Amino acid sequence: MRVGEVAPDFELLNDEAKPIRLSHYRGKRVVVVFFYPADDTPGCTTESCGFRDAYEEFKDAGAEVFGVSQDSIASHQAFRAKYRLGFSLLSDEGNGLRRLWGVPKRLMLIPGRVTYVIDRKGVVQMIFSSGREHLRHVTEALVVVRRLAADSGA
Repeated sequence: MRVGEVAPDFELLNDEAKPIRLSHYRGKRVVVVFFYPADDTPGCTTESCGFRDAYEEFKDAGAEVFGVSQDSIASHQAFRAKYRLGFSLLSDEGNGLRRLWGVPKRLMLIPGRVTYVIDRKGVVQMIFSSGREHLRHVTEALVVVRRLAADSGA
């Protein structure tokens, strides 16, 4: 998937075992989807807490945030509760969404860390990939979300 393309739709269960479908947000909200390797690991916790700390800013700019990893719903529930994450974590246990969206592995082994910003029309506006710059995923996404809000007059 590339910037300028329509993001392929998906449906995954969140940490409350409720289905989340990307197309549900089309025409309504900007969507930020960040893929991370695993719950409760140092880099993933830093990144997730960064999104947590900026979550109100994302919401105020008209965006919804979802974290995605291959962890189970139960793992997501514990991780979300432990760090008081305000956004949903989506369970991609079979890595089907990772494959569909072309999220690469790091070092041919570790699930990649990639953030996507998808506008209200479903078009990918940003792809940021970095395994080590955990908080930059948050700042880069917020810049794009704010730009989209300004462009739409939201």
